[in-house]
Amino acid sequence: MFCSKKKSLEVERIVKANDREYNEKFQYADNRIHTSKYNILTFLPINLFEQFQRVANAYFLFLLILQLIPEISSLTWFTTIVPLVLVITMTAVKDATDDYFRHKSDNQVNNRLSEVLIDSKLQNEKWMNVKVGDVIKLENNHFVAADLLLLSSSEPHGLCYIETAELDGETNLKVRHALSVTSELGADFSRLAKFDGPDTKLMQNSGKTKFKRTSIDKLLNTLVLWIFGFLVCLGIILAIGNSIWENQVGDQFRTFLFWNEGEKNSVFSGFLTFWSYIIILNTVVPISLYVSMEVIRLGHSYFINWDRKMYYSGKSTPAEARTTTLNEELGQIEYVFSDKTGTLTQNIMTFKKCSINGKIYGEVPEDMGQKTDIPKKKEPMDFSVNLQADRTFQFFDHRLMESVKLGDSKVYEFLRLLALCHTVMSEENSAGQLIYQVQSPDEGALVTAARNFGFIFKSRTPDTITVEELGTLVTYQLLAFLDFNNIRKRMSVIVRNPEGQIKLYSKGADTILFEKLHPSNEDLLTLTTDHLSEFAGEGLRTLAIAYRDLDDKYFKEWHKMLEDANTLKDERDERIAGLYEEIERDLMLLGATAVEDKLQEGVTETIASLSLANIKIWVLTGDKQETAINIGYACNMLTDDMNDVFIVAGNTAVEVREELRKAKENLFGQNRSSSNGHVVFEKQQLELDSVVEETITGDYALIINGHSLAHALESDVKNDLLELACMCKTVVCCRVTPLQKAQVVELVRNYRNAVTLAIGDGANDVSMIKSAHIGVGISGQEGLQAVLASDYSFAQFRYLQRLLLVHGRWSYFRMCKFLGYFFYKNFAFTLVHFWFGFFCGFSAQTVYDQWFITLFNIVYTSLPVLAMGIFDQDVSDQNSMDYPQLYEPGQLNLLFNKRQFFICMAHGIYTSLALFFIPYGAFYNVAGEDGQHIADYQSFAVTMATSLVIVVSVQIALDTSYWTVINHVFIWGSIATYFSILFTMHSNGIFGIFPNQFPFVGNVRHSLTQKCIWLVILLTTVASVVPVVIVRFLKMDLCPTLSDQIRQRQKAQKKARPLRSRRPQTRRSSSRRSGYAFAHQEGYGELITSGKNMRAKNPPLTSGLEKTLYNSTSWIENFCKKTTDTVSCFSQDKTVKL
Repeated sequence: MFCSKKKSLEVERIVKANDREYNEKFQYADNRIHTSKYNILTFLPINLFEQFQRVANAYFLFLLILQLIPEISSLTWFTTIVPLVLVITMTAVKDATDDYFRHKSDNQVNNRLSEVLIDSKLQNEKWMNVKVGDVIKLENNHFVAADLLLLSSSEPHGLCYIETAELDGETNLKVRHALSVTSELGADFSRLAKFDGPDTKLMQNSGKTKFKRTSIDKLLNTLVLWIFGFLVCLGIILAIGNSIWENQVGDQFRTFLFWNEGEKNSVFSGFLTFWSYIIILNTVVPISLYVSMEVIRLGHSYFINWDRKMYYSGKSTPAEARTTTLNEELGQIEYVFSDKTGTLTQNIMTFKKCSINGKIYGEVPEDMGQKTDIPKKKEPMDFSVNLQADRTFQFFDHRLMESVKLGDSKVYEFLRLLALCHTVMSEENSAGQLIYQVQSPDEGALVTAARNFGFIFKSRTPDTITVEELGTLVTYQLLAFLDFNNIRKRMSVIVRNPEGQIKLYSKGADTILFEKLHPSNEDLLTLTTDHLSEFAGEGLRTLAIAYRDLDDKYFKEWHKMLEDANTLKDERDERIAGLYEEIERDLMLLGATAVEDKLQEGVTETIASLSLANIKIWVLTGDKQETAINIGYACNMLTDDMNDVFIVAGNTAVEVREELRKAKENLFGQNRSSSNGHVVFEKQQLELDSVVEETITGDYALIINGHSLAHALESDVKNDLLELACMCKTVVCCRVTPLQKAQVVELVRNYRNAVTLAIGDGANDVSMIKSAHIGVGISGQEGLQAVLASDYSFAQFRYLQRLLLVHGRWSYFRMCKFLGYFFYKNFAFTLVHFWFGFFCGFSAQTVYDQWFITLFNIVYTSLPVLAMGIFDQDVSDQNSMDYPQLYEPGQLNLLFNKRQFFICMAHGIYTSLALFFIPYGAFYNVAGEDGQHIADYQSFAVTMATSLVIVVSVQIALDTSYWTVINHVFIWGSIATYFSILFTMHSNGIFGIFPNQFPFVGNVRHSLTQKCIWLVILLTTVASVVPVVIVRFLKMDLCPTLSDQIRQRQKAQKKARPLRSRRPQTRRSSSRRSGYAFAHQEGYGELITSGKNMRAKNPPLTSGLEKTLYNSTSWIENFCKKTTDTVSCFSQDKTVKL
């Protein structure tokens, strides 16, 4: 009952500040985080349960029980229990090691220190010991231990700025306000812990750790059941044969065997024989299969860890395979779900180009040599003359500085606007350097550009903005701030300059701002539009720049109406928006800016290569639609030559369904779309859609917002969403929550029967990473949450190309060859017993001696197949990268599937026939060279065993594509090992020590010294191998695969490197695309004009603009002093409900 009890939904939370004894009675969760799967007590039962979910392990346990029954077992029990225990132990050790590192990572986080107020004094406390209700002191650049409530801050009006990079990869600063009744408690950041550990947003959004298995593991479970069914059929056949033989022939032997009549009837004999043959034939799937698979996967994991081409020297971060069970799944990925910020981009904005008064300034690309009027200078500009310039800023077009020096009025006004129209806050560090605190990295890039060209934003108050213009301090009176929002898509400031002129400066989306221009701007508008199209084509984020001169009288009347509107209770926002629209008209166009949201290195090439590998990439981001679209174009996921880009932005389920229906009409035609509008969501329908997918011509993209996605994920709409999305080359989901990211991944995973991969860098990507078949974490500067939850991690998105196309493809290729060969050799090895049964009276007599049966899979054939499974490769790593199409066989599951299994099975059956009947026919009524009869059981067994070892060794030599020293040593060494052990076990010495265990004394010397025996072995080998050689030669000659062609080219021209395939980049000329994107949030204008984020008076300067903070003692005293009156404001019993 206690185990099944679920946690009730929490409606409210009652907390008393700094009172652990009171808060403990509510049994809130502690602050310890757990990403591990086991602990000391649960490891053994849970791990054994997971291991015995493998049908094969349960199957071998069942066989072990049978072998303990002496009446039916002709094999000793240790032949099964030793390998089974070995497999389970090795797997358990591997799982324990993986979980140990998870515990280690958890401990690193749990043992971080925070300053907690305990017994009226600050004490260092580990994060895991922080309790709900604790008062915590935070300082600048400190990590946050839990979900906190801001009580007070050193900033005026109880404000603090937080960076959520560890959560979502965003470096933008977010503002949080302290409670008004506690904002005066002290100067240092102080917060109240309200949600700890598993109750925090971060952990609530992380989802549960799932037990992941590869598609090959699942296929093996099915195949093991089939094989068991096949063994049952063989056992029934042999049991029936035994019953018939006992009934017709066995009676004649009863007197000879001293059996009494009726002591053993034929039916019961057949029943016992059935179980005996089940034990003998169980080696079709030996336990060593799983041992070998684990060793191969471990080797592949080390190859990933050791790959120097996936090592990021910038942060000394290697790639890491955090699991060893999913490597071959990396070679079957069909869908990649990627976060944007911090994964595709660096979240670093750089000012690249601008258009001022119809003239482009900025870096000139290599392929634009036709613009000879623009000088191309590769050296960046030298801003050392400007002592306050940002040294990290680079600009390559010297003409802009020349225009500044010549006093171009339009350039001045352009740079002045960049220095005035923003929400940036300035301060000086201890070295006296000017530092900008930016809410939006876009604004930081624009203000920094103006700063380097001589228009330096210095400081601001609620009523003024101070700018240093070419060395002269100029203070502008801030008359109004027209804030940005997602509907207006622009921001404006109205300022009065020292000459008394009132100017409105505005920047925003070109599609919006161009509608506000004065008619006299027509010619300049045409030029600027062309420039914006060029910027957008290069993937740059653009803003249009304009201004307006205002009449003093007109402004006063407008400002009076604005003040009146601010006092309204009803329709206040609508009235204010109307006044903004009224004054933001008849603008004079200055130009446009082009900012680059810097992609991570190699992102474009990686996406292009993965697309050629038929991998579909979906971007799931919390960013705004414009930002996500802009990045899509920057990395060529979206291109202007696409047939259509569908945007779904409906606010209701009806609107979303209608938008999806219209998009499907464009893809499939009216009849198909209308018939499928409200189809019940079934896998059969999606299988039909997968056929239709092949008939879609052209490239399409789908862009959907988070609020629309919420409706689209409903049961009666998600069929339409998934059908449309899977037909599109690119899908971008904007403004999505962590839960929605996971829902999208699960939608594709569950209903497309496709292998998925999710990649991200922040805590908001954890649920997505856990939901996908493969989770990849980017180990960047945004924290370790994504890495801790991932299966693989590395430092740069570009390494995903090598992880999939090289390591993933090789792992899948090797595992498939390993499985095919393993099943082949074991069918060939085991089915000889079946044929022998017809010649031994169905007596369950083994054709080989027990030691050969025990050692065949463990010693004689284990190392060669391991070498092939670990080292083999059909083409080199460079060719794997150069020809992404090589990846498609894994997606289509061509190299090992049910059909390939039956081919291997048929091959093994044929080999078993050759192995048994060729020696049987050769030995029939034949005398040896010494005139003695050689058709004895022991000589027959040795001949077949030797033939088997040589045949499977030659076969693996034919299967090996990439030879190393290890392959040679293992293959030929295994044959030598076989003969060494064979002669040892048949020697007089070992017989003298263990006469009951080694009864084949002297047989090898007698058999293998005769030429006819070796001729039989040679004939058996040729008969087994030659048909395979002929079939493979004809297949490679008549219908070679791409891999065959590249391998032949690789052999012929080892030094030649093929050129990478590149898709032509053309743009649609039929329409212009806006490159507008602005990562800004509404509300900062009101903060600035209210003065809440500014200090009441400037503190005395010591070095720069250092902050004067209250010391910790005064803060504690203030807190303790105000506990009795301030906290009582929360409630009479000094509790607070959050």
